[in-house]
Amino acid sequence: MKKKDKKMYKSICHTVREDRKYIEAGENDNLIVQKLEANKGALGVFGYSFLDQNSDKVQGSLVDGVSPTFERIADGSYPVSRPLFFYVKKAHMGKIPGIDAFVAEFTSEKAWGDEGYLADKGLIPMPVEERKIFKSNVDLMRRLTLK
Repeated sequence: MKKKDKKMYKSICHTVREDRKYIEAGENDNLIVQKLEANKGALGVFGYSFLDQNSDKVQGSLVDGVSPTFERIADGSYPVSRPLFFYVKKAHMGKIPGIDAFVAEFTSEKAWGDEGYLADKGLIPMPVEERKIFKSNVDLMRRLTLK
């Protein structure tokens, strides 16, 4: 459709329904849970931590037969999970106050490790080998820009 009828594609894929089948709940995950409780046929989208905290009220959706568990999200087999990325411009290192400390903290094992405080907040840690690669890249960037 994208190639055959760009206008139709844009009207379908780049607009939000207005027939009350879609309800915007913003970023208030508690409100989403309340709406799901009230309408058993509804679907909601929010982070795994809210699913885990509200498993007595809502259930995760199977996608291609895969359930949203901690392990399946962590290994990438739950197809609608996604990683969290944040980007730092190399040009900002050493120039924007606090950015170096922020990057160092976020990439520390006490933050993003398997037992880190970000996991306590609901983020699922990336695999150890992947963390090592990112940490190595961050350390190199810090060394090159903070001389």
